[in-house]
Amino acid sequence: MKEKGKIKLGISIGDLNGIGCEVALKTFLDSRMMDFCTPVIFASNKTISQQKNELGLNVGFNGVRDASQVIEGKINIVNVWKEVPKIEFGKATEEGGKYAIKSLRAAVQALKTDKIDVLVTAPINKNNIQAEDFKFPGHTDFLAQELNGESLMFMVADSLRVGLLTDHIAVKDVAEAITPKLIRDKVSTMVNSLKMDFGIRKPKIALLGINPHSGDNGTIGEEDDKILKPVVQDLFNKGILAYGPYSADSFFGSNTHENFDAVLAAYHDQGLIPFKTLSFGKGVNYTAGLSKVRTSPDHGTAYEIAGKREADESSFKEAVFAAIQVLRNREEYIKLNKNPLQKQKTKKAS
Repeated sequence: MKEKGKIKLGISIGDLNGIGCEVALKTFLDSRMMDFCTPVIFASNKTISQQKNELGLNVGFNGVRDASQVIEGKINIVNVWKEVPKIEFGKATEEGGKYAIKSLRAAVQALKTDKIDVLVTAPINKNNIQAEDFKFPGHTDFLAQELNGESLMFMVADSLRVGLLTDHIAVKDVAEAITPKLIRDKVSTMVNSLKMDFGIRKPKIALLGINPHSGDNGTIGEEDDKILKPVVQDLFNKGILAYGPYSADSFFGSNTHENFDAVLAAYHDQGLIPFKTLSFGKGVNYTAGLSKVRTSPDHGTAYEIAGKREADESSFKEAVFAAIQVLRNREEYIKLNKNPLQKQKTKKAS
């Protein structure tokens, strides 16, 4: 638990040709952010100098060799590489992907060894990160491997929380991928996260149907009737407040989501289209179910505006606040649930 000093907030810099550096540096141009955490960016002094000069950002920083050497009240740069990678704003290059992964690996290693407390990841390009030693569709799968957990892609914005049963897979593979075990695992991860990370004692969650109109009683596919409904009913019978499946087309438009603490969507766009429509600029991608806290902004590399000084840092700033709040909630949860037998003995004695 974090008891001394400010939270050390690690930042992996993402694709150097995208807006990752820009939104990260803009976030901490506001000196008030230093009241909440100490930023630790994994890149290099030369790369950050190059980025800030290209973007016209007047920001100072402190370069260190290791995350254990950071100084509070400053933007700290951990020097992961010595060379100067070529920056080509707006282009998906092999070099851009290579250094995005170098930054991510270094940041995750620091997280695993408690040299930083939480991690915020800037956007990567899922194509140019692929390499012989990195064959993951994105951050989430890599982090699940490294941080020991059943990960859940969880999009959050205030009281709006949307998780995904399946995330980065083709639509044609969705129905086959959804099994009773997957549903149980994702619901369990979501419920535990809502309790531990968001302070909700008895979470109430809604599941969206796989097919249009949740299959219309088998008229438009049988997956909802044969897979989703029985599992949801069984979970409910066991005391988990899971409801559904609900028809996805009208669920958000009718504000039904406001009756639940979280929503579990069947696939990527079913969940993210309404989420981003309702919250764009304020949304955060949180990876629930891991041993450590990781968040990211709800946008991608935004190559189309990279290098033009037009990037809005709002979502990145929200990702910073979310990471801090989740860590604090976890600390409080652990404190309240530590040795319950001891607490009972104390009550009896008094």
